[in-house]
Amino acid sequence: MVRVSGKIRRLLLDNELVSAEDWNTASESGQPVMEALLDRGVISEDVLFSALGIEAGIAPIDVSRVRADPSAVETLPQETLTEHCVMPIARNGDILILAIADPFDVLLIDDLNILSGCRVRPVLSHRAAIRTALDALFDSGRSEVDDLLDEVSTDGIEVKQNEEPENLDIGANTGDDVPAVKLVNLILLKALKEKASDIHIEPGDKMLRVRFRVDGRLHEAMTPPKSILSALISRLKILANLDIAERQGPQDGKFQIRYESRRIDFRLSTLPVVGGEKAVMRILDSSGVALHLGGLGYEPKCQEDMENAIASSYGMVLVTGPTGSGKSTTLYAAVRQVATPEVNVVTVEDPVEYRMDGINQVPVNPKRGLTFAGALRSILRQDPDVVLVGEIRDSETAEIGIKAALTGHLVLSTLHTNDAPQAVTRLLDMGIDPFMVSSSLLCVAAQRLARVLCENCREPLDVPDSQLRLVGFTEEEIAAKPTLYAARKDGCPRCKNGYKGRFALLETMFLDSDIKRMVVQGKSVHELKAQAIENGMLTLRRVGILNTIRGKTSLEEMLRVTVGD
Repeated sequence: MVRVSGKIRRLLLDNELVSAEDWNTASESGQPVMEALLDRGVISEDVLFSALGIEAGIAPIDVSRVRADPSAVETLPQETLTEHCVMPIARNGDILILAIADPFDVLLIDDLNILSGCRVRPVLSHRAAIRTALDALFDSGRSEVDDLLDEVSTDGIEVKQNEEPENLDIGANTGDDVPAVKLVNLILLKALKEKASDIHIEPGDKMLRVRFRVDGRLHEAMTPPKSILSALISRLKILANLDIAERQGPQDGKFQIRYESRRIDFRLSTLPVVGGEKAVMRILDSSGVALHLGGLGYEPKCQEDMENAIASSYGMVLVTGPTGSGKSTTLYAAVRQVATPEVNVVTVEDPVEYRMDGINQVPVNPKRGLTFAGALRSILRQDPDVVLVGEIRDSETAEIGIKAALTGHLVLSTLHTNDAPQAVTRLLDMGIDPFMVSSSLLCVAAQRLARVLCENCREPLDVPDSQLRLVGFTEEEIAAKPTLYAARKDGCPRCKNGYKGRFALLETMFLDSDIKRMVVQGKSVHELKAQAIENGMLTLRRVGILNTIRGKTSLEEMLRVTVGD
């Protein structure tokens, strides 16, 4: 049972940081009192820690950034750490450093002194952060692998190996008692439950590091012992139909899982590194792909530009942005919107990320001579109405795509540029004639993904007017005194580090007659952008500011994913 010392109550009440009514309400909530106060926004974490730290004479610590010393972990049973919500940090002789949420609970500290046989030195941390760190520590594989994996349930999960006709049940005829098989199951399940987009398995000196990319950010999920690395990588290679004997070169493959009535594809890449082989898996869950453009959360003006462009019977639509910015999701949503029984849609992709019914999807295979350009030539002989080209990588593909757009086909594709106007100059740099670019290009959309603030724990943020003006807020927006929010550092039980999910920021440049004329005249990218803004284009920064004002994302996140105009 977690105790809260009376000193904390007196400290908060005497300093009028919380009212007696708020404390009593939190006490009756069924949650730990401090968690209830923080979750309800009665007191901020910064104010709480500042008061506790000053009173107790100890500084707070961010346990998410600290790797626990194994010798410290061994001093106390897991049950004790979990029950009292304390986190071992380090041990030096008979001195044990523990992260604790209540530095005034002298009874607890005395108990820990006796149980550990050490002199406990407390450091301060938030209870939710300690609990998360304990979950990661004891879910990490530092204990015996078999003990950890005994709790893994694979009910309802089937794995389909690459190019095999039948589904393979994870537990059937695969040696389910083998720790590597169970560990793979655990990693996949945990990643799916956390809604990860990528899984990284990396060899270290003494243990493995398994990291998940959630909402665009990597975080450590578990650290199994290194002794299982070889068996773990071999198991993944078997699933992906790769050569388990090849350990000196990179390999790529894929396998499929059926989980909770969903078909989920995993794209596996292995690479030899110092210490062994690293494996990265991209999770392709088609159930999470929006069915239409309206489900992506665009600004009305940007959505209107895209829908007008894809409603055309011919021309080219480009989506630009860095890797991982959601370009493929936008193109798939556009294809689904135009795909009808009367329309022949053909795609060429490297690789095919999501299978779509009623769509003819061609995977690029350079080893067999099937490049983007070669596949595109063949596709144009298949009587297509709409053609999706996964990426324009070279001048040959760009030229064929533009000619297809000029000869009665709607062509959708992607480029790697920072904003929409730069896509025009990129095509010109590839050697495409300016007249052909202006005649074929309908719309260019630049895209980024920003994290959504958790509405349960976001905190109001006071930003000086001068700083708002500097990042692009208008005088009218500043005068309106908008309430801006920041992510709570340690988050809450409903989110991860103050964010929950992502949404798309879209900058659309529709090529009207003014822009087309400027392209033919060879105007610079800056002139194109200025004209597009004059014509009503919302830049990525402007779309980001609008969503910051709405409280959908934080100022920090908006600045991270956009650049100034």
